[in-house]
Amino acid sequence: MQPQQYEMKETYHEPSGRTDNKKPYRFLQWSGGIAFTFFIALLGVGLSNITGFDRVGPLACAILIAIVCRQIWEYPEKIRKGIEFSSKKLLRYAIVLYGLQLNIAVIFSQGLPLLVRGAGTIIFSILAIVFIAKWMKADFNLSLLLGVGTGVCGAAAIAAVSPIIKSKEEDTAIGVGIIALTGTVFALLYTVLQPILPLNEEAYGIWSGISLHEIAHVALAAAPAGEDALAIALLAKLGRVFLLIPLCFILMYWMKKRSKSESGQAKMDFPWFLIGFIVMSLVGSYIIGPYLHIPTYVMDGVSDLSTFILTMAMVGLGLNVNFKALRTKALRPFIAMMIVSILLALLTFTII
Repeated sequence: MQPQQYEMKETYHEPSGRTDNKKPYRFLQWSGGIAFTFFIALLGVGLSNITGFDRVGPLACAILIAIVCRQIWEYPEKIRKGIEFSSKKLLRYAIVLYGLQLNIAVIFSQGLPLLVRGAGTIIFSILAIVFIAKWMKADFNLSLLLGVGTGVCGAAAIAAVSPIIKSKEEDTAIGVGIIALTGTVFALLYTVLQPILPLNEEAYGIWSGISLHEIAHVALAAAPAGEDALAIALLAKLGRVFLLIPLCFILMYWMKKRSKSESGQAKMDFPWFLIGFIVMSLVGSYIIGPYLHIPTYVMDGVSDLSTFILTMAMVGLGLNVNFKALRTKALRPFIAMMIVSILLALLTFTII
């Protein structure tokens, strides 16, 4: 009887004391984690302004800093709640805001032929990387992310698709890092080749827009060829960004069928952020301008905000990366993506 009385005493007093102290502690965990990702994102933005690193961009710089921090100090468990909020919730908010950068009206009025070529790029990139990765016995999920990133719009596409295919945060971070590095190398190579290629400004812009990985890479490669080349390149790239919407729904259907065949159930969480992305795209295309006038500097500020929020999310993802996984897991998908990127550049060049 005595042990039981003592045990009841313990269960009565302990929880009440913990409940009083847990709320402020949890808030400190949450806010501390967000503040940590904010600080590392600021460092990433600052690093991206240094000559050399400006070619890589803030997302990749922030991920690089986060990975280095992880190897030196391990994962900051005490502020995990806030870091997970950044890597999951803020990631979705950034994708929603990213929709404002997609002008659907311009794509439909001027870029339908480029949209068809963009669809070809996406189909080829995903199927080719997945096929080569399967042949090389590479990690399937990471290879699929790299295929989507190569075909659509780099880090933003990987970030949008990863919740749908239930990708590990580590895989998402590795994929973003690989895409940023490879896309930068290819963009710089394009600028070197541009003066000696037998392409006029428009043709070079189309080639850049339908073959390079991210919007930043397209802008980097096309800008030296002139304003006309840059305009047509960005239009071609926006067509590929638009195709992210149907691609996400296709992947949702595929994941539903896959989960049903594996477990007998077809339950899958709907990515509501995708609806937000579509709504914001429609608002940016058909409401802002014709019905609602917003100064250019405000829209530029929103664009910078979405990039910074995405950078904070990348910090949270980067903290899940360890070098052992990078060596053992990422090498084969990276090789597969490099092969496909080279083939994509050559194939799109021949059809210009």
